Amino acid sequence: MQALILAAGMGKRLKDLTRDSAKCMVKVNGKTLIERMLLQLDALKLKEIIIVVGYQGEKLISYINSLNIQTPVSFIKNDAYSKTNNIYSLYLAKDYLVKDDTLLLESDLIFSDEILKRIINNPYPDLALVAKYESWMDGTVVTLDSQNNICSFVEKCEMDYNKLDQYYKTVNIYKFSKEFFKSCYFPFLKAYIDSQCCNEYYEQVLKVLSFIKKSPIKAEVLEDEPWYEIDDLQDLDIAESIFSEKSFEKMKKRYGGYWRYPKLIDFCYLVNPFYPPGKMIEEMKANFEQLICNYPSGMEVNSLIAGKYYGIKKEHICPGNGAAELISSLMKTVKGHVGVIFPTFEEYPNRLNQNYIVPYYPRNKNFAYTAQDLMDYYRKFNIEALILINPDNPSGNFIEKTELLRLAAWAEQKGIRLIVDESFVDFTDAGEAQSLLSEEILQKYKNLAVVKSISKSFGVPGLRLGIIASGDEALIDFIKRDLPIWNINSLAEFYLQISEKYKKDYQLALEKFKLIRKEFTEQLKKLPHLRVIPGQANFVMCELMGPCSAEELSESLLNEYNILIKDLSGKKGIDGQYIRLSIKTREENDLLLKSLHRILNQVSRSKTVNLHFTA
Repeated sequence: MQALILAAGMGKRLKDLTRDSAKCMVKVNGKTLIERMLLQLDALKLKEIIIVVGYQGEKLISYINSLNIQTPVSFIKNDAYSKTNNIYSLYLAKDYLVKDDTLLLESDLIFSDEILKRIINNPYPDLALVAKYESWMDGTVVTLDSQNNICSFVEKCEMDYNKLDQYYKTVNIYKFSKEFFKSCYFPFLKAYIDSQCCNEYYEQVLKVLSFIKKSPIKAEVLEDEPWYEIDDLQDLDIAESIFSEKSFEKMKKRYGGYWRYPKLIDFCYLVNPFYPPGKMIEEMKANFEQLICNYPSGMEVNSLIAGKYYGIKKEHICPGNGAAELISSLMKTVKGHVGVIFPTFEEYPNRLNQNYIVPYYPRNKNFAYTAQDLMDYYRKFNIEALILINPDNPSGNFIEKTELLRLAAWAEQKGIRLIVDESFVDFTDAGEAQSLLSEEILQKYKNLAVVKSISKSFGVPGLRLGIIASGDEALIDFIKRDLPIWNINSLAEFYLQISEKYKKDYQLALEKFKLIRKEFTEQLKKLPHLRVIPGQANFVMCELMGPCSAEELSESLLNEYNILIKDLSGKKGIDGQYIRLSIKTREENDLLLKSLHRILNQVSRSKTVNLHFTA
């Protein structure tokens, strides 16, 4: 068997990275695509590797010849690369393709070693590697029958997005027999070339074959094996996060966008796993076209809508493009010293002058504190504001409403603005009854400002919604003037508009969540080397008691099980090895529990063996 690599393209979408070199010379984590691919092919002990070069071809040939590749390498030059596509590059290799069975690859791919083994080990002679279609994918799409025969090639304009579960994306790695090329493919390929259709993709011939006769090509369906096609800078960024030896470091710096990683299970970011309900999503889908084609309402209208849900006057509430936007604006109003409890959600202290932060560190293993603790500590300082996340993040520490109102009264007496972020309060055992979002409370404590992330509580982080409320109309007025008049989009506005109809569904979701949290927490307590910290939020903070660090555990979960968690080591206010686990569905929680159990036991046994060996 031999391999053919198509590497003539210019890779214009990679911009400066391909200004002076071929597309396959782009580096992923320090190694070029072509070197990685050639080393993988070299390990297969093939008879020959043929490479069609074009753009910056001489540079590419010189580079490849400098590599330590044992398999013989031959080159074909496509001098018309700027006016043709890969169908012409394949045509130029026709004399090679009738001599031996061939692995056909495009040079802009990165993939695991297991992928080539899958296609080589499959005895069927004519195969396409495919993966389940995902919305981020671009390129050739096929459908399969129950025996994995390729039934059709689907053009982009023909795709029915209600049938995405039926579609597969070709990985652009094929195995073809020389008989297939001779008897099936080349007669139609020649017709394309003779008709001057040189600026097409070679899959066009495969599509024609599927039309006129039963397709001889079967599919080898990939499952968990990683691969990526690199066409632009965003593709390169994602590929580097998938194939990095330090993938956890790269992944956590993305701060979301994990829908581009369909197999990833996100236990890092914090959302309600049981809301919104299906009927609400259906209602939003039904209005999607109208919403996406129209401007949202302005700030005042959306303040009225948000206020209606919480029973708060529009003068006392402001919606935001996520709580983060509101926090940024709110922190501009604080000029003096600010009390901040650590560890905490760092979006608040990150927006402050670090020299003006007066930190409070709970001196106990559970990072617990009370309203009285805060009053006793901060009465010694001249602070302008006190920031309290309740329940706190990452500890889950919770101060009940009666105590919180006592803290609000103390702060009012001292002339301190009390900022309470209650993004997780609905998840507490007492639920919404613990919320400070009440017109009566806001009117009574004018120094109080309440922030709430709709994303976290209601499970819609993609909408980017949050609110701030206060009886201090000057504060709310400043924030409204500080933000754009259209600071939330039409989808977010519509969500606010219809959310009141689904209050009962929300309550049911919270009840279900609390049951799942109790089950999950009890199971976590049974795991070795893990101490669960009591909390009242939609996540659990845990201390690792050995044998591995939080970073090691996080890296293992991601690399071995595609699970992302929050590594808290290095977070301000934390000395030791701690992790934070969001709470998801029962099935997802069970998967995490099993994965944690395997890793913690495996590392424990490994280190025990090493200790005995050293001794």
